[in-house]
Amino acid sequence: MDLFDGNLGQLVGIPLLIFAARLGDVTLGTVRIILVSRGMRLLAPAVGFFEVLVWLFALSTVMQHLDRPLNFVAWAAGFAIGTYVGILVEDKLALGLLSVRVITEDDASALLERLRQARFGVTDFAARGLQGRVRFLLTVIARRDLDRVLDIVRDAHPGAFVSVSDVRSASEGTIARRSRYSLRRALSVLRK
Repeated sequence: MDLFDGNLGQLVGIPLLIFAARLGDVTLGTVRIILVSRGMRLLAPAVGFFEVLVWLFALSTVMQHLDRPLNFVAWAAGFAIGTYVGILVEDKLALGLLSVRVITEDDASALLERLRQARFGVTDFAARGLQGRVRFLLTVIARRDLDRVLDIVRDAHPGAFVSVSDVRSASEGTIARRSRYSLRRALSVLRK
């Protein structure tokens, strides 16, 4: 007897199977899209391979059970929650580089020293803002280091203007040796 032959299997088991498969393929798809946008040319296709395998399983299961509206709801719910879970997984992986820009009206020498002591490469500019002279600091960091950099900035200059954006690629400088990612590293982060 098949696990999904009975009424309970049809009412609960198949929708749960569809939901789980869709959750899996959309989670992988979300991670893949983020990897593509960050230029991770080897990791993105590998994730895409598994995404399509799970998607084919989910689709074939739905196509065999088009007789129940709950299966369509399970498909849609798996998609929605899979998108959210994919974002959480990508946040946990913290892959890629970020550009952090700090603008402060105060003397930034203590902040510069603290960032450099924490082994972050930082470039300092004298600039002019709306209210007059400011210091403009620029650093490119591994995404996993963002909280640490922001803690240092907030501690040294609580009122500083900070903006953060993704960096598609960087070469040379301090970050180049610290930003290499491999499939092995990505999988080890997921196990934590």
